[in-house]
Amino acid sequence: MDIDKVRELVKLVEDSGIEELEVSNEDTTIRIQKSAPVTMAAASVATAMQAPMQPISVPGAGGPAAADTPAVAADPSRAKWKDVRSPIVGTFYRAPSPTSPVFAEVGDRVTTGQTLCIIEAMKVMNEIEAEFSGTIKEIFAEDGNPVEAEAVLFLIDPD
Repeated sequence: MDIDKVRELVKLVEDSGIEELEVSNEDTTIRIQKSAPVTMAAASVATAMQAPMQPISVPGAGGPAAADTPAVAADPSRAKWKDVRSPIVGTFYRAPSPTSPVFAEVGDRVTTGQTLCIIEAMKVMNEIEAEFSGTIKEIFAEDGNPVEAEAVLFLIDPD
């Protein structure tokens, strides 16, 4: 299933009153379920349990700026950098296989449509592509580790 179709399904669930959606297509089944809003106390516990340098997103806690790192907000030269977020929950992979070279490194120049990483969800490998051209400045996710939907994966200085 195409990643854009998955994004459309997620948006449909977010914008509607439904709590859960399951779609089957040939050999693929996707299930999207709304989660309960996270309270500030639960967000603090979740933050404390995360590994260092693994950003988390808290639904309803201030929008995209809330997931930015403090260093980004403190350095005005970094203000124009854009983030690339995970569209789905899954496992982050920097390369197509353990023996293959990584898709992108810090300092690499990327172009629109270039594959940056793979997010594995329900045994489906979803390629995450750059939506704009630029230079990769930071990579937040660790290879082989789980990521949440909307977690910041990369910071890119756009052209």
